[in-house]
Amino acid sequence: MKEKIIEFIYPESSKDLFKDNFPIPAKLNIPDWFKELKHTVEYKTIKGCIPFLDSLTAGYILKLDQDFYIRHNFKNEKLNEQDTEFRVSWHTIERTLLDIKGINVNAGDPQVHPVDQLGKDCPFNKKNKNLPFYKILNPYIIKTPPGYSCLFVPILNNNDDRFQVLSGIVDTDVFKTPINFPIIINGDRYPTLETTIKRGTPYVQVIPFKRDEWKIKFSEGKRKTYFSSMLKVSRLLWNNYKNTFWNKKKWN
Repeated sequence: MKEKIIEFIYPESSKDLFKDNFPIPAKLNIPDWFKELKHTVEYKTIKGCIPFLDSLTAGYILKLDQDFYIRHNFKNEKLNEQDTEFRVSWHTIERTLLDIKGINVNAGDPQVHPVDQLGKDCPFNKKNKNLPFYKILNPYIIKTPPGYSCLFVPILNNNDDRFQVLSGIVDTDVFKTPINFPIIINGDRYPTLETTIKRGTPYVQVIPFKRDEWKIKFSEGKRKTYFSSMLKVSRLLWNNYKNTFWNKKKWN
């Protein structure tokens, strides 16, 4: 089967800015804790779970191309500019330096989404403690073959617990501009937070897929066939799902 191509296009004459930080196949981002797990016939661990491994290795990884400094004090119920700060520095195509500070950023600024865009009952607003949603500016135009889109999600089963991007789907075969990503600060886990998320930190998983039309269907399985099939599959899963059912995915 011929490989499909996903292309990450960076601005002309700026290769030196990104060459040490290009997107990578997700299979190169498997966490150390997973690699170090032992898995044997006698001692089974999640390392032997092929569906879990498939989630870790699906698609491609975008990495931050700049440092993000974040400071929040979520313990103060009436947040003000002294309680929160967000600074990011990156090189634009013209290689200029841009700083954003505080929560009172112009609501029209493309790097910030005000909270009222999501509504007061949105769970993301609650997690983000009703602060503006800062945006990661991705420098790449992402191009897929005709009929293929991309699903963008936080790193599956391996996300930085300080923040996460909002998930989305973009028709990358026709959308020819860089896609940017609003982020949520994990205020539930970190009531107070002062941290720098370093350049090179993986932050979003890109999974291309073919657009097809689907229709839901419900059907009733005969009891004997249903349970005997389930029992048979259970035995196979326990012993050798990898060799019996699994189709190897290639993300090169």
